[in-house]
Amino acid sequence: MKVLITGGAGFIGSHLCRRLLQQGDEVYCLDIFYSSARANIADLEENSRFHFLERDIEEPLDLEVDRIYNLACPASPVHYQKDPVKTARTSVLGAINMLELARKNHCRILQTSTSEIYGDPLVHPQKESYWGNVNTIGLRSCYDEGKRMSETLFFDYHRQYGVDIRVVRIFNTYGPYMAENDGRVVSNFIVEALQGKDITIYGDGSQTRSFCYVDDTVEGLMKMMEQDYTGPVNIGNPDERTIAQLAEMIIRLTGSSSRIVYRGLPADDPVRRKPDISLAKEKLNWAPHTSLEEGLRKTIAYFRERSL
Repeated sequence: MKVLITGGAGFIGSHLCRRLLQQGDEVYCLDIFYSSARANIADLEENSRFHFLERDIEEPLDLEVDRIYNLACPASPVHYQKDPVKTARTSVLGAINMLELARKNHCRILQTSTSEIYGDPLVHPQKESYWGNVNTIGLRSCYDEGKRMSETLFFDYHRQYGVDIRVVRIFNTYGPYMAENDGRVVSNFIVEALQGKDITIYGDGSQTRSFCYVDDTVEGLMKMMEQDYTGPVNIGNPDERTIAQLAEMIIRLTGSSSRIVYRGLPADDPVRRKPDISLAKEKLNWAPHTSLEEGLRKTIAYFRERSL
């Protein structure tokens, strides 16, 4: 198949490019390196079935493809708060442009939504039926509401125009090719530990997250694309850990002498986050299989190779 991946040079996108190339697809990777890096796809550019398009998703695109994975959007607070208007434009205009392309090609399109659409959830764990608790005017709302509007557009295009859509909600994902400066907790802690710096926890460390290794996330995306179900479906690991537990595990696995220090919790930062993946198990026959320790070891090895 001819497959378009927007945000294909990003962390998750670059892994997805590799998987699709491995199964014989022709891959079109669209990116402008806003929060990604050319180095993430450098090993793919000699592959004759890999095509890189330096194009902004905010601009319409004319391309004949069979499948579209829409991943283009800065996904960490450091990047999406840097230019919140662009974040919102990427989510909304990007969704419209890709939906129009899918409509023209009569092809299937998958939207990578996010657990952030649940905001600071009042329901735990989070099921797809939960509508969320989002501050519409907060610092995070450019991303949270942008992704929520993207979901709205996908389902409206499906109902109004019959576009063949799939929607997944990705929970915290980590692994090789994460950017060292993206502000995400796993990459932050690993970089700080490898450099022997203090590990900074925002809040008291009791807030929780559920971390899914990138190979498991990509498998979930690919399974969703080929299922006869629109979604939305949660893709994440229900193994809930406190941020303090994560910091202690990374210190142990790196053999670091780093100390843990505490700072104030950012505005609207979710206190608890854990996916209910019952629907993914039922509809996709999918569940993550990489343990947190195994995934962290692989991620630490990647950052060590970068001589941090």
